[in-house]
Amino acid sequence: MSTHDDARDHDLPDLSIPSVGTVLSAIEVRATDDADLTELLLRLRDAGADVVTINSFPATKKGEDDQVTRVFDIELRDLAAMEALQVAATVPGVSTAGARPTLGQVFGKRVIVIGGGAQVAQVALGAVSESDRHNLRGERISVDTMALVGEDEIAAAVRAVADLPRAHILVLAGSLMGGEITRAVRELRQLGIPVVALSMAGSVSAEADLVVSDPVQAGTMAVMAIADTARFDLDKLRGRRY
Repeated sequence: MSTHDDARDHDLPDLSIPSVGTVLSAIEVRATDDADLTELLLRLRDAGADVVTINSFPATKKGEDDQVTRVFDIELRDLAAMEALQVAATVPGVSTAGARPTLGQVFGKRVIVIGGGAQVAQVALGAVSESDRHNLRGERISVDTMALVGEDEIAAAVRAVADLPRAHILVLAGSLMGGEITRAVRELRQLGIPVVALSMAGSVSAEADLVVSDPVQAGTMAVMAIADTARFDLDKLRGRRY
């Protein structure tokens, strides 16, 4: 059995990871205060680019031209890096521009772990160990953790997972979760992101795709669920407890 099939991939949200036949590129633009980001984006769009992400931050590279004050990191679809660089060079205020790997190509899929510190650490142990095994075979899976308390705080974090680039699965690690968190889990799953939960008190366990008692095993199974190099089908295990 296969972890992913074409039908399931189409159900997933936009994860900024290139699919077969899709051109995904990234450029870094170093600019002066005169550079107009809106103008840059409009010219890229006119050239056929679909802008995926934009990050803007102050220029801090030592030894650089003093007039360079800002850096724009831009990820694009449907336009090759060399073509994007040629477009960027025509924008007033752009000092230098270069191609770079996309975050999806470098960091790949993300496992998000949210909950109590002790449980999060144990889930991360399993997830990092398992992702290392798959990354050695060509995968790119990274693990992000956040120790958090409070129903409203965790519910907000769960909903925000839908907006995280490259997020493929969420693990909820705690001893009591329900109420607004459960509603947030339901919303997230409707957007196509599966949720693994530790066996805990509260209604989250009833809403999660998979419930696992051991936190290390929960992290391991979460990675297996999204790894293309694993023979693990979450659809066939959905609703079960381990």
